[in-house]
Amino acid sequence: MSSCCIGKVLNEYSFKIESLNVVVLKALARSLNLEDDCFLNQYGKTSKINARFNYYPPCPCPEKVLGLKPHGDGSAITFLLQDKEVEGLQLLKDDQWVGVPVVPDALTINVGDQMEIMSNGIFKSPLHRVSVDSKKERMTVYVLHASNRKEHWTCITDETPRLYKNITFTLDFMHKNYQLGRRANDACKI
Repeated sequence: MSSCCIGKVLNEYSFKIESLNVVVLKALARSLNLEDDCFLNQYGKTSKINARFNYYPPCPCPEKVLGLKPHGDGSAITFLLQDKEVEGLQLLKDDQWVGVPVVPDALTINVGDQMEIMSNGIFKSPLHRVSVDSKKERMTVYVLHASNRKEHWTCITDETPRLYKNITFTLDFMHKNYQLGRRANDACKI
Protein backbone atom coordinates (compact mmCIF):
# COMPACT_ATOMS: atom_id res chain seq x y z
CA MET A 1 0.00 0.00 0.00
CA SER A 2 1.42 3.40 -0.92
CA SER A 3 2.02 6.09 1.69
CA CYS A 4 -0.75 8.16 0.08
CA CYS A 5 -3.27 5.35 0.60
CA ILE A 6 -2.08 4.74 4.16
CA GLY A 7 -2.48 8.44 4.93
CA LYS A 8 -6.01 8.43 3.50
CA VAL A 9 -7.01 5.36 5.55
CA LEU A 10 -5.49 6.85 8.71
CA ASN A 11 -7.26 10.15 8.15
CA GLU A 12 -10.63 8.42 7.66
CA TYR A 13 -10.05 6.22 10.74
CA SER A 14 -9.20 9.31 12.82
CA PHE A 15 -12.43 11.08 11.82
CA LYS A 16 -14.51 8.00 12.68
CA ILE A 17 -12.79 7.61 16.06
CA GLU A 18 -13.36 11.31 16.75
CA SER A 19 -17.08 10.86 16.06
CA LEU A 20 -17.16 7.81 18.31
CA ASN A 21 -15.41 9.78 21.06
CA VAL A 22 -18.23 12.34 20.99
CA VAL A 23 -20.82 9.55 21.29
CA VAL A 24 -18.98 7.93 24.23
CA LEU A 25 -18.49 11.21 26.12
CA LYS A 26 -22.16 12.12 25.71
CA ALA A 27 -23.22 8.65 26.89
CA LEU A 28 -20.96 8.91 29.95
CA ALA A 29 -22.48 12.31 30.80
CA ARG A 30 -26.03 10.98 30.35
CA SER A 31 -25.27 8.01 32.59
CA LEU A 32 -24.61 10.51 35.40
CA ASN A 33 -27.71 12.61 34.58
CA LEU A 34 -25.49 15.48 33.40
CA GLU A 35 -25.86 17.68 30.32
CA ASP A 36 -24.87 15.76 27.16
CA ASP A 37 -21.97 18.09 26.38
CA CYS A 38 -20.66 18.26 29.95
CA PHE A 39 -17.43 16.32 29.30
CA LEU A 40 -17.06 17.62 25.73
CA ASN A 41 -17.13 21.19 27.05
CA GLN A 42 -14.32 20.31 29.44
CA TYR A 43 -12.18 19.33 26.46
CA GLY A 44 -12.34 22.84 25.09
CA LYS A 45 -11.42 23.54 21.50
CA THR A 46 -7.89 22.16 21.78
CA SER A 47 -8.37 18.49 22.59
CA LYS A 48 -5.48 16.25 21.61
CA ILE A 49 -5.64 13.03 19.68
CA ASN A 50 -2.62 10.75 19.75
CA ALA A 51 -2.38 7.50 17.80
CA ARG A 52 0.19 4.78 18.24
CA PHE A 53 0.90 1.56 16.42
CA ASN A 54 2.38 -1.11 18.67
CA TYR A 55 4.35 -4.15 17.57
CA TYR A 56 5.15 -6.89 20.08
CA PRO A 57 7.47 -9.53 18.56
CA PRO A 58 7.39 -13.14 19.81
CA CYS A 59 9.44 -13.66 22.95
CA PRO A 60 10.83 -17.05 24.06
CA CYS A 61 10.47 -16.09 27.76
CA PRO A 62 7.14 -14.22 27.98
CA GLU A 63 6.91 -14.76 31.74
CA LYS A 64 10.03 -12.59 32.18
CA VAL A 65 9.05 -9.73 29.86
CA LEU A 66 6.17 -7.29 29.61
CA GLY A 67 5.17 -5.59 26.38
CA LEU A 68 4.12 -2.60 28.49
CA LYS A 69 4.36 -2.23 32.26
CA PRO A 70 1.28 -1.57 34.45
CA HIS A 71 -0.20 1.89 33.92
CA GLY A 72 -3.38 3.93 33.53
CA ASP A 73 -3.93 5.86 30.32
CA GLY A 74 -3.30 9.60 30.59
CA SER A 75 -6.26 10.28 28.33
CA ALA A 76 -9.94 10.87 28.87
CA ILE A 77 -10.88 8.00 26.54
CA THR A 78 -8.70 5.45 24.74
CA PHE A 79 -9.81 3.42 21.72
CA LEU A 80 -7.83 0.23 21.14
CA LEU A 81 -7.96 -1.92 18.03
CA GLN A 82 -6.48 -5.19 19.25
CA ASP A 83 -4.71 -7.85 17.24
CA LYS A 84 -7.32 -10.17 15.71
CA GLU A 85 -5.70 -13.35 17.02
CA VAL A 86 -3.23 -12.75 19.84
CA GLU A 87 -4.29 -11.62 23.31
CA GLY A 88 -2.01 -9.44 25.38
CA LEU A 89 -4.00 -6.74 27.17
CA GLN A 90 -4.54 -7.47 30.86
CA LEU A 91 -6.49 -5.57 33.54
CA LEU A 92 -5.91 -5.67 37.28
CA LYS A 93 -9.12 -6.88 38.91
CA ASP A 94 -9.31 -7.90 42.57
CA ASP A 95 -5.48 -7.95 42.73
CA GLN A 96 -5.30 -10.46 39.84
CA TRP A 97 -4.24 -9.84 36.24
CA VAL A 98 -7.10 -10.82 33.93
CA GLY A 99 -6.75 -11.13 30.16
CA VAL A 100 -9.01 -9.01 27.95
CA PRO A 101 -10.39 -11.31 25.26
CA VAL A 102 -9.84 -10.49 21.62
CA VAL A 103 -13.05 -9.65 19.76
CA PRO A 104 -12.13 -9.48 16.06
CA ASP A 105 -12.98 -6.21 14.33
CA ALA A 106 -14.15 -4.59 17.58
CA LEU A 107 -12.72 -1.69 19.56
CA THR A 108 -11.81 -1.88 23.22
CA ILE A 109 -12.77 1.43 24.86
CA ASN A 110 -10.93 2.41 28.00
CA VAL A 111 -11.63 5.22 30.48
CA GLY A 112 -8.42 7.14 31.14
CA ASP A 113 -7.04 9.07 34.09
CA GLN A 114 -8.48 12.37 32.83
CA MET A 115 -12.02 10.98 32.83
CA GLU A 116 -11.51 9.60 36.32
CA ILE A 117 -10.50 13.10 37.45
CA MET A 118 -13.24 14.90 35.46
CA SER A 119 -15.87 12.59 36.97
CA ASN A 120 -14.39 13.06 40.47
CA GLY A 121 -13.60 9.35 40.70
CA ILE A 122 -16.96 7.99 39.55
CA PHE A 123 -15.48 6.48 36.38
CA LYS A 124 -12.30 4.51 37.10
CA SER A 125 -9.22 4.38 34.91
CA PRO A 126 -8.21 0.71 35.07
CA LEU A 127 -4.65 -0.32 35.77
CA HIS A 128 -3.55 -2.43 32.82
CA ARG A 129 -0.48 -3.91 31.19
CA VAL A 130 0.48 -5.79 28.03
CA SER A 131 2.00 -9.25 27.93
CA VAL A 132 3.87 -10.84 25.04
CA ASP A 133 3.38 -14.21 23.36
CA SER A 134 6.07 -16.87 23.06
CA LYS A 135 5.27 -17.83 19.47
CA LYS A 136 3.23 -15.10 17.77
CA GLU A 137 3.74 -11.43 17.10
CA ARG A 138 1.01 -9.02 18.16
CA MET A 139 0.06 -5.67 16.63
CA THR A 140 -2.36 -3.05 17.97
CA VAL A 141 -3.47 0.49 17.24
CA TYR A 142 -4.65 2.83 19.94
CA VAL A 143 -6.00 6.35 19.84
CA LEU A 144 -5.99 8.52 22.96
CA HIS A 145 -8.33 11.49 23.31
CA ALA A 146 -7.15 14.02 25.86
CA SER A 147 -7.89 17.51 27.08
CA ASN A 148 -5.21 20.20 27.25
CA ARG A 149 -7.27 22.29 29.65
CA LYS A 150 -7.15 22.42 33.38
CA GLU A 151 -9.61 19.82 34.59
CA HIS A 152 -13.01 20.91 35.87
CA TRP A 153 -15.11 18.76 38.15
CA THR A 154 -18.82 18.35 37.60
CA CYS A 155 -19.57 15.56 40.06
CA ILE A 156 -18.81 17.39 43.29
CA THR A 157 -21.59 17.58 45.84
CA ASP A 158 -21.90 17.73 49.61
CA GLU A 159 -22.06 13.92 49.57
CA THR A 160 -19.15 13.52 47.14
CA PRO A 161 -16.41 16.04 48.00
CA ARG A 162 -13.65 16.93 45.57
CA LEU A 163 -10.98 14.19 45.33
CA TYR A 164 -8.41 15.75 42.96
CA LYS A 165 -6.31 18.93 42.76
CA ASN A 166 -6.47 21.34 39.83
CA ILE A 167 -4.13 20.00 37.20
CA THR A 168 -3.33 20.62 33.57
CA PHE A 169 -2.84 17.08 32.30
CA THR A 170 0.03 17.14 29.81
CA LEU A 171 1.83 14.30 28.08
CA ASP A 172 4.98 15.27 30.01
CA PHE A 173 3.12 15.05 33.33
CA MET A 174 1.73 11.62 32.45
CA HIS A 175 5.10 10.26 31.23
CA LYS A 176 6.98 11.65 34.23
CA ASN A 177 4.66 9.78 36.58
CA TYR A 178 4.79 6.63 34.41
CA GLN A 179 8.61 6.64 34.54
CA LEU A 180 8.44 7.04 38.33
CA GLY A 181 6.20 3.96 38.50
CA ARG A 182 3.10 5.79 39.69
CA ARG A 183 -0.21 6.70 38.16
CA ALA A 184 -0.77 10.28 37.10
CA ASN A 185 -4.23 10.38 38.67
CA ASP A 186 -2.73 9.24 41.99
CA ALA A 187 -0.33 12.21 41.83
CA CYS A 188 -3.40 14.49 41.56
CA LYS A 189 -5.29 13.21 44.59
CA ILE A 190 -5.99 15.61 47.42
